[in-house]
Amino acid sequence: MSSLITLLLIAIYGGGIWKFWRGFENTNFNRSFQNRLILSLLWPVLVFNSSYRKNFTKALKGSK
Repeated sequence: MSSLITLLLIAIYGGGIWKFWRGFENTNFNRSFQNRLILSLLWPVLVFNSSYRKNFTKALKGSK
C-alpha cells in the first residue's frame, strides 16, 4: 500500500511539472531555461506563495 501511495505522489508531482513546463509561456516569469527548470521542480513548495500560485494557475489553464 505504501508503494502505491508513493507512486501516486510521484505521478502528481510529475504531472504538475509537465503542465507547468508546457504552460510556462503564459506566466509573468523570466523566460530563461534555468528559471523555468527551478520553478517547475519546486512547484509543490512555491504554490503556497500567492504570486507564484496565480502564475501557476495561468500556466495550468493556458491563459495570459
